[in-house]
Amino acid sequence: MEKLTDKLFKNRYIEDTGHPHIEVANQDVCRDRCSGKYCNYFCPAGVYEWDEEKKQTIVSFGNCVECGACAVGCPYDNIICFTPKGGSGVQFRFG
Repeated sequence: MEKLTDKLFKNRYIEDTGHPHIEVANQDVCRDRCSGKYCNYFCPAGVYEWDEEKKQTIVSFGNCVECGACAVGCPYDNIICFTPKGGSGVQFRFG
């Protein structure tokens, strides 16, 4: 049986440079109100990472598999998520 990471490797992502389709609305909410840093755990593609040194959530939107978890996962409704424009975003293969 093929592992999930092997299947994800076959996906292709076309980045719309300079126009991220996911962003944190307010970093202050992440720093001051969100003690659980939930986005670091609910995202299956590891898009979100808390940077303890900078005290902010780093968003690696190029890792996104457009599953929609970010649209419902943040208890503070602090993640802005758009569908990438046509021709951009993830292209699934063999999956």
